[in-house]
Amino acid sequence: MQFNTLDIITTVLGLTYILFEYRASAWMWIVGIVMQLLGIVLYYQKGLYADCGMEFYYLSVSFYGLWQWVAKPKQAPKGEKTSDIWSVFSLPSMWPVVWMLSGMVALWMLIYWLLVTFTDSTVPLADSFTTALSLLGVWALAHKMLEQWLVWIVVDVVSSVLYATKDLPFKSGLYALYVVIAVFGYFRWRRLAQMSSKPRM
Repeated sequence: MQFNTLDIITTVLGLTYILFEYRASAWMWIVGIVMQLLGIVLYYQKGLYADCGMEFYYLSVSFYGLWQWVAKPKQAPKGEKTSDIWSVFSLPSMWPVVWMLSGMVALWMLIYWLLVTFTDSTVPLADSFTTALSLLGVWALAHKMLEQWLVWIVVDVVSSVLYATKDLPFKSGLYALYVVIAVFGYFRWRRLAQMSSKPRM
């Protein structure tokens, strides 16, 4: 198995990125911009055209997210704020998830059609799925929505398998680690949201 230098570099950057995300630090966006520029080259080389195109979207949202987070540095994550762990499945808390999933399905079908029609992608179904869900996930992240962690858990599981089939072992391992961090990140952001909702004395 031949190691890919860009795979290793973007893996290190990706780990740094999600650790900053876990800490809700704006440095995440700066690391992300560098990672996305390198990702464009890597994904094109590997024929992951949807992922390659998505990096351009990531770049634009990263600049937007950086501006949002720097302009509102003390804004806490937004989402459900009750102490009941199952309250995320209540109707009010589910609306953002329902909205994102509906948009994701429409994007998934569109991107799948584009890949099948205009590219020689060997994994159009999985590639279009992770791309569509990630498009919505990064937008939710830019707005500090708690539910973005739920989106990334699904994306990370599928991506880990996808990159393994594309002979990108470091990237595959990174996304497997992302799953674990995303679970912890969800509960950490949830606590931050709960703390911000408490009245100050």
